[in-house]
Amino acid sequence: MQYWTKKEEAKRSDSGHGHWAYPMLDESNGCTNECATGISYYAQTEYTPVATHPFQEGFLVLSGKGWAKVGDEEFPIEGGISFVVPAEMAHQLKSDDADTPLELFWFHAAK
Repeated sequence: MQYWTKKEEAKRSDSGHGHWAYPMLDESNGCTNECATGISYYAQTEYTPVATHPFQEGFLVLSGKGWAKVGDEEFPIEGGISFVVPAEMAHQLKSDDADTPLELFWFHAAK
Protein backbone atom coordinates (compact mmCIF):
# COMPACT_ATOMS: atom_id res chain seq x y z
CA MET A 1 0.00 0.00 0.00
CA GLN A 2 1.24 3.48 -0.85
CA TYR A 3 0.84 5.70 2.25
CA TRP A 4 1.33 8.99 0.42
CA THR A 5 0.14 10.89 -2.62
CA LYS A 6 0.88 14.02 -4.65
CA LYS A 7 -1.69 16.69 -5.37
CA GLU A 8 -0.94 16.23 -9.07
CA GLU A 9 -2.14 12.62 -8.75
CA ALA A 10 -5.35 13.49 -6.90
CA LYS A 11 -8.62 13.62 -8.83
CA ARG A 12 -10.26 17.06 -8.77
CA SER A 13 -13.74 17.06 -7.25
CA ASP A 14 -16.02 19.99 -8.13
CA SER A 15 -18.66 20.76 -5.52
CA GLY A 16 -20.10 23.70 -7.43
CA HIS A 17 -20.59 27.24 -6.09
CA GLY A 18 -16.96 28.14 -6.86
CA HIS A 19 -15.60 25.32 -4.68
CA TRP A 20 -13.38 22.44 -5.76
CA ALA A 21 -11.09 20.03 -3.93
CA TYR A 22 -8.33 17.51 -4.37
CA PRO A 23 -8.97 14.67 -1.89
CA MET A 24 -5.57 13.18 -1.14
CA LEU A 25 -5.48 10.71 1.76
CA ASP A 26 -8.27 8.27 2.59
CA GLU A 27 -8.77 4.54 3.28
CA SER A 28 -7.03 3.67 0.00
CA ASN A 29 -3.70 4.88 1.38
CA GLY A 30 -3.97 4.01 5.05
CA CYS A 31 -6.30 6.51 6.74
CA THR A 32 -8.77 4.86 9.13
CA ASN A 33 -11.58 5.93 11.47
CA GLU A 34 -12.98 8.57 9.08
CA CYS A 35 -9.54 10.12 8.54
CA ALA A 36 -9.13 11.94 5.22
CA THR A 37 -7.13 14.93 3.95
CA GLY A 38 -7.08 17.17 0.92
CA ILE A 39 -6.76 20.66 -0.45
CA SER A 40 -9.81 22.80 -1.26
CA TYR A 41 -10.26 26.03 -3.16
CA TYR A 42 -13.02 28.62 -2.68
CA ALA A 43 -13.32 31.25 -5.42
CA GLN A 44 -16.83 32.59 -4.75
CA THR A 45 -17.37 35.80 -2.80
CA GLU A 46 -20.72 34.62 -1.41
CA TYR A 47 -20.89 31.91 1.23
CA THR A 48 -21.04 28.32 0.04
CA PRO A 49 -24.23 26.42 0.89
CA VAL A 50 -24.31 25.25 4.51
CA ALA A 51 -22.37 22.02 5.05
CA THR A 52 -22.47 19.58 7.96
CA HIS A 53 -20.63 16.28 8.39
CA PRO A 54 -20.77 13.35 10.85
CA PHE A 55 -17.02 13.88 11.52
CA GLN A 56 -14.97 16.84 12.70
CA GLU A 57 -13.15 18.83 10.06
CA GLY A 58 -9.99 20.88 10.54
CA PHE A 59 -8.65 23.54 8.20
CA LEU A 60 -5.34 25.33 7.64
CA VAL A 61 -5.54 28.32 5.30
CA LEU A 62 -2.60 28.08 2.90
CA SER A 63 -3.28 31.27 0.91
CA GLY A 64 -5.91 33.85 0.09
CA LYS A 65 -8.25 35.82 2.32
CA GLY A 66 -11.90 35.34 3.13
CA TRP A 67 -14.42 34.46 5.78
CA ALA A 68 -15.61 31.39 7.65
CA LYS A 69 -18.91 30.79 9.43
CA VAL A 70 -18.82 27.99 12.00
CA GLY A 71 -22.13 27.63 13.81
CA ASP A 72 -23.12 31.17 14.76
CA GLU A 73 -19.56 32.54 14.70
CA GLU A 74 -18.22 34.42 11.66
CA PHE A 75 -14.53 35.32 11.41
CA PRO A 76 -11.93 36.45 8.85
CA ILE A 77 -9.43 33.90 7.57
CA GLU A 78 -6.11 34.21 5.75
CA GLY A 79 -2.91 32.28 5.23
CA GLY A 80 -1.60 30.73 8.45
CA ILE A 81 -4.95 30.52 10.27
CA SER A 82 -6.18 27.11 11.39
CA PHE A 83 -9.64 26.25 12.72
CA VAL A 84 -11.80 23.24 13.46
CA VAL A 85 -15.48 22.51 12.80
CA PRO A 86 -17.02 20.10 15.31
CA ALA A 87 -19.00 17.14 13.96
CA GLU A 88 -22.56 18.01 12.86
CA MET A 89 -21.90 21.77 13.04
CA ALA A 90 -22.99 23.98 10.13
CA HIS A 91 -20.17 25.77 8.33
CA GLN A 92 -19.58 27.93 5.26
CA LEU A 93 -16.62 29.60 3.56
CA LYS A 94 -16.11 32.42 1.07
CA SER A 95 -13.24 34.29 -0.55
CA ASP A 96 -12.67 38.04 -0.47
CA ASP A 97 -11.58 37.97 -4.13
CA ALA A 98 -12.91 35.69 -6.89
CA ASP A 99 -9.60 36.10 -8.76
CA THR A 100 -7.59 34.85 -5.76
CA PRO A 101 -9.29 31.76 -4.35
CA LEU A 102 -8.85 30.68 -0.78
CA GLU A 103 -6.61 27.61 -0.65
CA LEU A 104 -7.05 25.40 2.40
CA PHE A 105 -5.63 22.11 3.61
CA TRP A 106 -8.36 20.09 5.37
CA PHE A 107 -8.61 16.92 7.39
CA HIS A 108 -11.48 14.79 8.62
CA ALA A 109 -11.34 12.84 11.86
CA ALA A 110 -13.81 10.78 13.88
CA LYS A 111 -15.72 12.81 16.45
